[in-house]
Amino acid sequence: MPFILALLVFLSVSLLVLAAGWQLGHDPKLRERLEWVARMGPRSLREIELGRPFWQRVLRPGLVRFGQVLSRLSPQDYRDRVRQRLLVAGSPWNLQASEFLAIKGAVTIGLALVGFFIARSILGVLIGALSGWLLPDCWLKTKSDRRQVQIQKSLPDTLDLLCVSVEAGLGFDAAVAKVVEKSTGPLAEEFGRLLQEIRMGKPRRAALKDMAHRSQVEDLGTFITAIIQADQLGVSIGNVLNIQSQEMRRKRRQRAEEAAMKAPIKMLFPLIFFIFPALFVVLLGPALIQIMEALQGML
Repeated sequence: MPFILALLVFLSVSLLVLAAGWQLGHDPKLRERLEWVARMGPRSLREIELGRPFWQRVLRPGLVRFGQVLSRLSPQDYRDRVRQRLLVAGSPWNLQASEFLAIKGAVTIGLALVGFFIARSILGVLIGALSGWLLPDCWLKTKSDRRQVQIQKSLPDTLDLLCVSVEAGLGFDAAVAKVVEKSTGPLAEEFGRLLQEIRMGKPRRAALKDMAHRSQVEDLGTFITAIIQADQLGVSIGNVLNIQSQEMRRKRRQRAEEAAMKAPIKMLFPLIFFIFPALFVVLLGPALIQIMEALQGML
């Protein structure tokens, strides 16, 4: 009896395996997938290298070599400033300081040649070279300023979420993880990097200070300083977050009021140079035409 039972189990399993194999063998999608996996088998180093994008294979290594030459020619403090500005801008395209210097050099040479072919003079070369040297800096400053504004605007709402999470019973690290999960934008990216550094073993205070150093946002620096002091003194994180959230909202309201007070002054220049001349032409134009016709009739 046990032998017959074992034989029946063996036959049943064998039939199931054969049926599954037949079904899988006649599935076109699965067959295409298996053929693709077979084609994507072990590849040589040449095939792997040729499979990379042209930017990573050719352009970026060339920029790195060119940037290393420019880095050796540039002062150390200038390289440090470029590195800091890249951090504030969020490290666009994962650019290093030497690569950014290489881009500046390439753009400078390119626009200098364009200025020479257009103007056919040394002045055109100088204007093109100066424009090429300043344009990457302007782009980087615009990107960093926009990122700082986004961090500053999203900070009060993020602090509210942190405060609610901590008051619900989560620890600070878990609350930061919740912010990273529920939020998007530069501030969420900074909190995600903060959480990653803490998980990799960096002390929380050092990770928070690095975050403030990367962002260069005054409100975020104030918040980080308050968190570090609360951690050192043993103060409740929830109370600190609540106070900081109210403070950030008060500062945002003050900035909005300040911008509203500046609006009339900013509107003065368009009124004087664009709107008032058009009004004068519309209102005084017919009168001037009638006056000129009357003077011609008298003469």
